[in-house]
Amino acid sequence: MRRTGTTSHGTRRRPAASRRRPAALLALALGAALTVALPPPASAAARVDNPYAGATPYVNPDWSARAAAEPGGGAIADEPSFVWMDRIAAIEGTGDAKGLREHLDTALEQGADLFQVVVYDLPGRDCAALASNGELGPTEIDRYRNEYIDPIADILADPAYAGLRIVTLIEPDSLPNLVTNAGGTDGSTEACATMKANGNYEKGVGYALHTLGAIPNVYNYVDAAHHGWLGWDSNFVPAAQEFKKAATTEGATVSDVHGFIVNTANYSALKEPHFKVTDAVNGTTVRQSKWVDWNYYVDELSFAQALRTELVRQGFAQDIGMLIDTARNGWGGSARPTSAGPLTGVDAYVDGGRVDRRIHAGNWCNQSGAGIGERPTAAPEPGIDAYVWAKPPGESDGNSRPIDNDEGKGFDRMCDPTYTGNGRNGYNLSGALPDSPLAGHWFSAQFQELVRNAYPPLGGGSA
Repeated sequence: MRRTGTTSHGTRRRPAASRRRPAALLALALGAALTVALPPPASAAARVDNPYAGATPYVNPDWSARAAAEPGGGAIADEPSFVWMDRIAAIEGTGDAKGLREHLDTALEQGADLFQVVVYDLPGRDCAALASNGELGPTEIDRYRNEYIDPIADILADPAYAGLRIVTLIEPDSLPNLVTNAGGTDGSTEACATMKANGNYEKGVGYALHTLGAIPNVYNYVDAAHHGWLGWDSNFVPAAQEFKKAATTEGATVSDVHGFIVNTANYSALKEPHFKVTDAVNGTTVRQSKWVDWNYYVDELSFAQALRTELVRQGFAQDIGMLIDTARNGWGGSARPTSAGPLTGVDAYVDGGRVDRRIHAGNWCNQSGAGIGERPTAAPEPGIDAYVWAKPPGESDGNSRPIDNDEGKGFDRMCDPTYTGNGRNGYNLSGALPDSPLAGHWFSAQFQELVRNAYPPLGGGSA
């Protein structure tokens, strides 16, 4: 079960001598016995089941200012999103972005009591996607521990921040890559095979969970990819087992994991309203359609809830919660289907009704036609702690052409609009927008498209 203790940071005011009535003198005489019975300091954040429930989340002013400067961006500029620590330098801050401590101080100034941060700098990071490669080489696990995780932990453990619920998103894409891309599959890469062999993804994640999980007001959520990655039976249970392995490495235990997050920085629809995975057309099941391709899930909500059940079966706590990144999976606008497709065939039925309009479910880079999804919301569905914006809208997934940089980020053809090599049989365009900057850099054209295609529409209610 989750830890339910509270922090012990803070001080108590000493009563003035003139106010030491007999009751106060009796209390002093009781000494340590009474001290144990006293409530925790007001500044300490009590451990809660769902850190999002009743919370006031931090709005990143760096992102908010960029959003507000875009046409229509003012409608969402006050929404909370995660702060990304994507390299060691980000901890102290760079010329155009606050460091971690400055973000936390600003959160206190805002009166926020929830802070969200992405921990993202593993050795050999993102072994199957060049656009988001990192600064640390495959064997630099000691640098990851000493120069990255430890400094983050030192800052988060500062008593000044004890009143904040701090949600950490642990290492997007890392463990899923070990399941699907580290050997024996079409998507396998030599880099992923190296990371599986040396174990540094698991060691790094375990160390992060153990170190950050020791801070009483930190809530660790581990990245669990999305339904279009792990939804097949060949991946689903092995992924849950891999998560358990990492969560019991380097001193970590399952109690260091508060939950999991799906669809991080991705575009998979929250709900497909016009068809179900159990539907059939003329005797052919939806699972046999080219789009679903034998997957057991067609959207993120059903995947997240099913994965939660499997994770509990693997030994995680009964009350773990799930997060779903809805920053860019709205798929609204005039092209959004309003009903299922025709019953002339299963592909026509699925393609005509699916709200996820990507060319291929594996496309992930700056997707054309995407829109803002559900706004951040606490406890929207059973087992779901929150809909969150893990990937702040308007921040690029990767560069559409080679760009020299000092951030360790390469050129991935999946970010090239002319690339046609994605998918099991190839010949699928990437669906990426042109003229995109490096991953994490502001992409004005993408932001404006996301605003235009928002669903629910901006200014409207929940879907």
